This record gives sequence, structure tokens and C-alpha cells, in this order.
Amino acid sequence: MGRKLDLSGLTDEEAEHVLQVVQRDFSLRKKEEERLSEMKQRLDEEGNKCNILSKQQKFNEHCCIRCCSPFTFLINSKRQCQDCKYNICKSCSSYQKKEKAWICSVCQQARPDTKSSLSYSIIVSSLTSLLG
Repeated sequence: MGRKLDLSGLTDEEAEHVLQVVQRDFSLRKKEEERLSEMKQRLDEEGNKCNILSKQQKFNEHCCIRCCSPFTFLINSKRQCQDCKYNICKSCSSYQKKEKAWICSVCQQARPDTKSSLSYSIIVSSLTSLLG
């Protein structure tokens, strides 16, 4: 944030409440940073795995790039992820109705997390109304 809060107009109880809110916000931000850092590490590792496997001649033509299970005609058919373009199985993907396309689990994780930005905006609006 970088700005100083003028709490002189608040009662001790109100100032304590503001302090608790700010401390909770700090804690939530730290947890979110850790979560995003871990997710980035997992995505990087998955990307490295995909790079190695995709260099193997026709590997992704016959096996899911995510779980390495072989594709079969009816039981485990292949589909292409709209984002990364790798072939994936049904277990490693989900169908996105809005886009009318399959997205692999890794690309799904890499997409922006709307819940995180929503919770952040709720915290900011709460602080704004409290200090307001």
C-alpha cells in the first residue's frame, strides 16, 4: 500500500478492528503468493515434462501428454486442448461449454483465477467502507 492510515479519529476498538483487518489482509496476501508460487512451479515442471515427451517421436499421437495413458478408440479417445494444443484424454480434461472446446487440467489451472481477484476486491471494498 505505502500510505499511512490516520486512525486518530477512531476509537481504540475501531482502530483495533482496522489493525485486525489489515493483518488478515497481509496474511491472505502472503498465502495467495505462496499458492501462486507453488502453482507456477507445478506448471513449470509440467511444461518441462511436456517438452521432453513431445520430442519423442509420435508420443502424443498415441498417449495423453498429461497422464501418459494410451488412447483407444472408444474407451479413452483423444481430444486436443484448445490452449496448449497437446492431445489429452478425458480424465485429464474438461469441456468448456462457453468455448465449446476441451481444456486440459494444466491449462485450466494456468488460467486467471477469478475467485482470487474477487476475494481481493471484497477485502479492498471492506477496508474502503470502514475507513471511508
